[in-house]
Amino acid sequence: MNGVITIKTFNSKDFCGYEQISTFYEDFSIADHFGIDAIKDTYKRAFKEWKNDVKMVTELDMVLNWKSWEHANNAELCNLYADMYYELRDWCLDNLKGDDLTYYFRTTD
Repeated sequence: MNGVITIKTFNSKDFCGYEQISTFYEDFSIADHFGIDAIKDTYKRAFKEWKNDVKMVTELDMVLNWKSWEHANNAELCNLYADMYYELRDWCLDNLKGDDLTYYFRTTD
């Protein structure tokens, strides 16, 4: 490797009709190159920064799910992303209320 990192992107609009509003997918794609600790750190920082913004926390949840599927051939990364996805999903179900919870369900459906 020559020190160059290729940042993977994902066209969610073509995949499921959802247009991303964040750089979460790219952020995690960068973290993928640096391993599990970097992925966990990226998640912790993103959640801390955006947990009070329903659109951003919803998108974070979606990205964790997409990344889990992306790494289906790597059990360690797949399970890490899936664990973070379920942790965040449970947080959303416990903490989002009213219109915010409706937004979460409609967007992730």
